[in-house]
Amino acid sequence: MKHPPIFGYLAEFETPTELVDASRKVYEEGYRKIDAYSPFPIEAASEALHFETRLPLIVLIGALTGLATAFAMQYWISAIDYPLNVGGRPFNSWPAFIVVCFELTVLFSAFSAVIGMFALNGLPLPYHPVFNVPRFAAVSNDRFFLLVEASDPLFDGQGTPALLRGMNPAGVWEVPY
Repeated sequence: MKHPPIFGYLAEFETPTELVDASRKVYEEGYRKIDAYSPFPIEAASEALHFETRLPLIVLIGALTGLATAFAMQYWISAIDYPLNVGGRPFNSWPAFIVVCFELTVLFSAFSAVIGMFALNGLPLPYHPVFNVPRFAAVSNDRFFLLVEASDPLFDGQGTPALLRGMNPAGVWEVPY
């Protein structure tokens, strides 16, 4: 796959409010491959970027898989493979299955949450092009950054940095690969 000559443009902001406002404006301009970086979570930035995750669906599928696995396993053992008639009870005594079903539901949910989180975040990711911008190190202290990727269909080598500069950031940098 051939990469564009640069990864994108990075704009630095001094306050979370400036970052949220800039994120909202960039999204309203039609850009979709954008990301915000901050030293702490900002829920308004996620909303401004219209960030959506599929993690709850992945966890639900994992939970239902765990439930079905537990029930099928217990049914197979109790009713088909090794049926024991204890006190005239039916072989498929579902109330006895509840504890194991609950435990496997929780186990599969937890595993699917961790694996889904890693997969959706693209982890492990030992390198990201934003680390090529020396000023980006300030994100861990007190600065806020907005990245517009060059792979966005609306990206323009002159128009995108001009748009970012129009939002009065502390600086705008080209992010090389």
